[in-house]
Amino acid sequence: MINAEQLRNDFPILHQQVNGRPLVYLDNAATTQKPLSVIETLDHYYRKDNSNVHRGLHELSNRATEAYEHARRRTAQFINAASADEIVFTRGTTEGINLVANSWAFDNLKPGDEILLTEVEHHSNLVPWQLLAQRKGLKLRFVPALANGESLDLAALDSLLAPPVKLFAFVHISNTLGLINDAKQFCALAKSRGITTLIDAAQSSGHRPLDVRDLDCDFLVFSGHKMAGPTGIGILYGRAELLEKMSPWHGGGEMIAAANYESSTYKPAPHKFEAGTPNIADAIGLGAAMDYLDKIGRDNIAKHDMELAAYAYEKLSQLDFLRILGPKTNRAGLITFVMDGVHAHDVVEIANTYGVALRGGHHCNQPLMKKLGTPASARASFYLYNTKTEVDRLAEVLHKIKEYFTR
Repeated sequence: MINAEQLRNDFPILHQQVNGRPLVYLDNAATTQKPLSVIETLDHYYRKDNSNVHRGLHELSNRATEAYEHARRRTAQFINAASADEIVFTRGTTEGINLVANSWAFDNLKPGDEILLTEVEHHSNLVPWQLLAQRKGLKLRFVPALANGESLDLAALDSLLAPPVKLFAFVHISNTLGLINDAKQFCALAKSRGITTLIDAAQSSGHRPLDVRDLDCDFLVFSGHKMAGPTGIGILYGRAELLEKMSPWHGGGEMIAAANYESSTYKPAPHKFEAGTPNIADAIGLGAAMDYLDKIGRDNIAKHDMELAAYAYEKLSQLDFLRILGPKTNRAGLITFVMDGVHAHDVVEIANTYGVALRGGHHCNQPLMKKLGTPASARASFYLYNTKTEVDRLAEVLHKIKEYFTR
């Protein structure tokens, strides 16, 4: 099991005070903090190896290229992809979904086809499909969320996964509810009916093992900054046979096999999807983050997350002025709540005066918040360096906030 207190020593940013109090960082679903090994990897690249990749013949370019492509191979290993050629570097989850929408989906879906989503999707897995639907004459359908967001309506899922649905794009772990979807079951059901699948793994990639061959998904996307890696880097995994048939989305340098004034031909995947100078340093930093997480063990991280979430649910459910959203059991490492008579933004601002970092708002889940009858909620989200003592501190601060507003 994880020794969170010991692991905190790996994260320089945690050892500071905010407003005169020790920092309690509980905003990990928005972005996680970075261990020293990742920071040092970035520093080493810029001090020793900084150069453009692939096109150079000198030593620095060779070293940068090898480190960049090693990060691609490392990612394939991290998610058990069949080949490094199935790994496309992106800016993050959002760009990965947009790439699939503007390439595979644009080329393969026709007017009248349907895309199935769920009612708990992040805007990143909603808006790209809305834009595509408007351009192509498609229809979006949604698997309903049950009362208070405790689960999805699985009976409805079974009936909805039918023609003319051609794509099922769904979140693995909800960033608002902590709901864990059975991604393997969802993919198996879709595949049995000839429906292509995309998994949004932004909240699961750094928190539990991912095996794309076991999941049997067609596409999977995630972001580096939510798994102890740098910002501005992410991953699109796609089956090789799909990537090879897909059109490039961005055009420019690096992705060209041959260019003429009238037309061009493109490199094979994944390079045809990486036009221009890539985010070299942060791809390398992401590889270092994967090394760090695997040294700890993603099974261990998942257990720690769920243990903290269960403890937080038990602790906060005793506060009769809170409404907790999402499942009561089998909850991922976050807890979202609404305080009676107090706006979520006020909760977060006052918590900050006590050194506690939360997130408040609609969490890029506006349709879900409307369905649950609240414009906003406050969220505490945990990672490998958080402790039960910090959960206790959160509960104390919430008491103080409620007392302030009931004077």
